[in-house]
Amino acid sequence: MTREIGAFAGRHVLAELREIDPALLDDPAFLRDALRTSVSEAGATVCDVVGHRFVPQGVTVLALLAESHASVHTYPEIGALFADVFTCGDQADPELAVRLLAAALGTSAVEMSVVERGEKKSVTADR
Repeated sequence: MTREIGAFAGRHVLAELREIDPALLDDPAFLRDALRTSVSEAGATVCDVVGHRFVPQGVTVLALLAESHASVHTYPEIGALFADVFTCGDQADPELAVRLLAAALGTSAVEMSVVERGEKKSVTADR
């Protein structure tokens, strides 16, 4: 017996944000909240958010999403942040998540690349 399963497709956004206040880029609590809020407002379901501050500076924050994941890596010494947001399905908009994150960080200096991933049509599987 075969059954139809949904299409596995998503968008993967890689972004560089610049001209950001270095103090924000070295604040794990702010960054966890900013990432959580940005992906949530973009339609994603947040399962968990964790972060780590490095010595002497810099923070990495990872958000586990029902739709996949989001991460940020900061470089306060150059006022920059690299973001990676991947969402499957149509519910969440990873490009919007990056734009919302940029707004939270007070920057309009954003470069994004978008990669379409996965199958574009439904597939069947044997049961």
